[in-house]
Amino acid sequence: MQKKIALRLSPAAADDPETVKAAIAAAEHLQPEDITGFYPLKRSIDARSRNIYINLTVMASIGEAFTPRHLDPLRSQNVQDASQQVLIVGAGPAGLFAALELLELGIKPIIIERGKDVRERRRDLAALNREGIVNPDSNYCFGEGGAGTYSDGKLYTRSSKRGDIDKVLNLLVQFGADDRIIYESHPHIGTNKLPQIITAIREHIIHCGGEVMFNDRLTDMDIRDGRVHSALTSTGKRIKADAMILATGHSARDIFQMLHQKDILIESKPFALGVRVEHPQALIDSIQYKCNTRDFHLPPSSYSLVQQVDGKGVFSFCMCPGGIIAPASTTQGALVVNGWSPSKRNNPYANSGMVVEVTAKDILENATQKFFPTLKSIPDDPLLLMEFQNLVEEKAYVSGGGKFVAPAQRLEDFTRNKFSSSLPDCSYVPGLASTQLADVLPPFIHKRLQEGFRHFGKQLRGYLTNDAVVVATESRTSSPVRIPRNELLQHPQLENLYPCGEGAGYAGGIVSAAMDGQKIARAIALLYK
Repeated sequence: MQKKIALRLSPAAADDPETVKAAIAAAEHLQPEDITGFYPLKRSIDARSRNIYINLTVMASIGEAFTPRHLDPLRSQNVQDASQQVLIVGAGPAGLFAALELLELGIKPIIIERGKDVRERRRDLAALNREGIVNPDSNYCFGEGGAGTYSDGKLYTRSSKRGDIDKVLNLLVQFGADDRIIYESHPHIGTNKLPQIITAIREHIIHCGGEVMFNDRLTDMDIRDGRVHSALTSTGKRIKADAMILATGHSARDIFQMLHQKDILIESKPFALGVRVEHPQALIDSIQYKCNTRDFHLPPSSYSLVQQVDGKGVFSFCMCPGGIIAPASTTQGALVVNGWSPSKRNNPYANSGMVVEVTAKDILENATQKFFPTLKSIPDDPLLLMEFQNLVEEKAYVSGGGKFVAPAQRLEDFTRNKFSSSLPDCSYVPGLASTQLADVLPPFIHKRLQEGFRHFGKQLRGYLTNDAVVVATESRTSSPVRIPRNELLQHPQLENLYPCGEGAGYAGGIVSAAMDGQKIARAIALLYK
């Protein structure tokens, strides 16, 4: 028979299959030879005390031939000659998983992506890191796989109500991800492994009769009678489709501007803005694991922090243990930083975004125009938050001195408004410039971050230290614009336009964006029945 069994083991025991088998047998009052095999269902770390445990739930085969984990097979159809086709704008997780779902439903997906494929994209990232040159269509945010491909690949989400998380993880495994993502409590693929997975998904889409076009950007739409009749692209193509899925990601400002100019309804949406803070990974390990040296059976430790300051949450975002801070800018002259980790998370630093929510009300009430004199604070302007975001990024670029050198300050100095005469070693390749970050960040953000860091220093002893560095600016946490949709998931003005994913304001990471893409595909298929 097969039986689900919960175990509580030491990290070393949890990593040894024979010890796990013996623990299963002991839990069931059996002999180890009665256990013919097992596979993990769920794994998490309990580090609340000095004695750290692994909570491990397994499915064990007892007294019968071992039954391995079952993965649902791909159900894609050949859509080469399908009567319906859907244009997908953007090859990030929302667009790619929408395409995979359409293949299951017998509908042909046509994907256009402004950036390059994953292999060619690497050259543009190298130019950005080493030479300070950004390709506006191929960078950490734009290109095959979207922002997630080269910015970490964390798969943790609480958005279970939005769709089938297991299906997304199952598909990723079938395209090459390690099956650990199915059972770990905070699954992670790693920037070094995602490109191969994304390539496999693209090749599958093409094999089944779908189309994928790179280096082609949506520039206009032919709209008649409340419908999108065709899309116009930067290479001069006019592409007709029965429906259009707009999955352009949170940084496609030209798309937001194009929609606004065509009087297509969009809305401003709160987003979060702040900094990246980087500590030595060994310090975070010592704090979280309560030890001098991390047990090699344990992964590099992470943290999740939040504190209310003056009515707003200050919180950690996209924490990257064993990670790297990277320039995530999409235009020359504007600086954005993000973080990522390789699959082994074996770099000597731990970084995390530390951010504060920003609303249109904040900009209107905090005299932000004094900090940014060119900002036009129009209350109902749907692009207000996007313009504010851009101005913060431009100020950060200038403060760093150009070529994406980032303005930075030691952490304790940041909380004390003290200029850092030197800066610690950092993973950020373009380099750091010692700066008073009070001159970079708007006061209502800066003051809350200062107080938040002070609180986190009390919560995690050793966290508030000048061995850590604060790097500006983390500003692409989510889209500052929402593209509305109705109960049928269509835009309220255009019945065959489907806003989708993080760029439209309906997701917040790889898994939630993928699920939103799947949901949109199913909504479109219902109209064809």
